[in-house]
Amino acid sequence: MADTKAAEPPPPCTLVIFGATGDLTKRLLLPALRNLRRDGLFPEDFKLIGIASRDIGDEGFRKHLREAMTEFKGGNGEADVDWFLQRAHYISGKFEDAATYAAIAKQVKDNVLFYLATPPSEFSGIVNQLGKAGLVKEEGGHWRRVIIEKPFGHDLPSAVALNKDILGVLQETQIYRIDHYLGKQTVQNIMVFRFANGFVEPLWSRDHIDHVQITVSETVGVESRGRFYESTGALRDMVPNHLFQLVSLIAMEPPSRFDAEALRGEKAKVLESVQHLTPYTARGQVVRAQYAAGTVGDKAIPGYRDSPDVAKDSRTETYVAMKLMIDNWRWAGVPFYLRTGKALAKRRTDINIRFKQAPLALFRDTPVESLPPNDLTIHIQPDEGVTLRFGVKAPEPQMRIEGVDLKFNYADAFTVAPSTGYETLVYDCMIGDATLFQRADNIEAGWSIVQPILDVWEADKTSVIPTYAAGSSGPEEADALLSRDGRRWRQIAPVDKTK
Repeated sequence: MADTKAAEPPPPCTLVIFGATGDLTKRLLLPALRNLRRDGLFPEDFKLIGIASRDIGDEGFRKHLREAMTEFKGGNGEADVDWFLQRAHYISGKFEDAATYAAIAKQVKDNVLFYLATPPSEFSGIVNQLGKAGLVKEEGGHWRRVIIEKPFGHDLPSAVALNKDILGVLQETQIYRIDHYLGKQTVQNIMVFRFANGFVEPLWSRDHIDHVQITVSETVGVESRGRFYESTGALRDMVPNHLFQLVSLIAMEPPSRFDAEALRGEKAKVLESVQHLTPYTARGQVVRAQYAAGTVGDKAIPGYRDSPDVAKDSRTETYVAMKLMIDNWRWAGVPFYLRTGKALAKRRTDINIRFKQAPLALFRDTPVESLPPNDLTIHIQPDEGVTLRFGVKAPEPQMRIEGVDLKFNYADAFTVAPSTGYETLVYDCMIGDATLFQRADNIEAGWSIVQPILDVWEADKTSVIPTYAAGSSGPEEADALLSRDGRRWRQIAPVDKTK
């Protein structure tokens, strides 16, 4: 994880993108490449090769690059775009065809980064074809690396099988399983906040923390992605990767050193320490729901089952909330509450750490009836920053305590250039820093927590799936998950006091 102001360009290399004309490449990857060029983080000796089935040729691919790189904000205009166009080539071919890889072999040498921006069903086949063609063999001091997009597996057995297939061709050091959440500055800042500030770590345990809430809420529904979402759902889409990565960063022990293996080792220990759910606890500690018709802002959202390519009797969840317990010395007895959903009241990703309350004894003979909560909130999107909430005396004659916020926003403290979240990750892969990428055991540990939930849902085919109105904060059942512990969720959106 490099500071772009001090970072040096990586060594000369070739980037080969499988799925070069796809949506992910256009919206996220190509703008990120342009932004890296803006920051001076590409070697001059660089080559870009796009692979897809469409027969568009070099000029068609360059037109695609220009459109993608100019549609999104950032960069230095035409200069950055032209730099890539001069280095861009295209190969039309099927991913399962050996001739495609023979054509790639003619175009690459020395250091090569293969990016699999394809459906997950293609991952294993592409890696195996790369192996057969000798394209991932490292020799002469040169590297060959592969970035694999999420989702990595559909459940625990498929994740184990995919790891086995890929590790049969590649070394673990060649595999970069990407999660774009970990490219966000505030996610990376969790480690800095925890381990570079002397006042934080002494408070970071069951002795001082009451519970942790992690929220990833989206305002959009499934829109035109019904076919994909029907086979995935909120649990598979968000929990084993995004949410568990955040849990790991919040809960891990201080690593012995700041390098990839030490950090990933500590993150794996967290997931291995999570209490595994039984069929009984999976039903009691996990809530799933679907959104019904409603309004988000001024936009009317049809119910999930009325979306294109969604079954009228669909049981796919668009919302999931869960309570997890971590069985280790630091976190014993501290619940972690996770929730994620679509078509909710506000787009928000944050981590809220609720500290235990101070004793009220000092204020027993005053008008103070309760103390405001002490919360530390790490905001990840849309605005990146940190808020600390604490109590102060209100400026009036009697003793009254109000909660106030001390806030830090990245945009206020730093000049933040536009980014997609992929810039740091692609750069780290080119320099060989795997710190922000998942290892095989991280992947499998995450799926092992989720698998009992999937099994219970598969068995409960006749149970009623709760609903929530689009534009709300989620189902009542999720509120009950916390209320029976004497707690409640933080508001997803501010309450309108005029109503």
